Amino acid sequence: MYLLFLLLILLAFPVVELVLLFKLGAMFGWWLGLYLLASAILGFLLIQDERVMVFGRLVQALQRDCHPLLALFACARKMIAGLLLIFPGIVSDVLALLLLILPLRSWRQPLLGERDGVIEGEWRRED
Repeated sequence: MYLLFLLLILLAFPVVELVLLFKLGAMFGWWLGLYLLASAILGFLLIQDERVMVFGRLVQALQRDCHPLLALFACARKMIAGLLLIFPGIVSDVLALLLLILPLRSWRQPLLGERDGVIEGEWRRED
């Protein structure tokens, strides 16, 4: 049942994109083509930027004593957003903008928080 539902969503997505592109193309004409070209270029630049920045983010996460998977998740989120921007369509661009704008701090906080109230340090007993 879940596989059929997933297949239906995957098949409906391009159909919705095409219908919306044809309707907007009739309304705006060549401006829509210019918009699609600009969003594809921005998506390509976003992917190129993240490709260069991924190792710096990993090193920075390790220096701040954070889990390195958080840096990889942030980079993967931006890479997926870049791919969605390259894919021609309005719905995919909206999904890409949501990925870029909405913060995902609620699921990241337990990994970044304190270490269960444990304070590390050295001590010695003085009598």
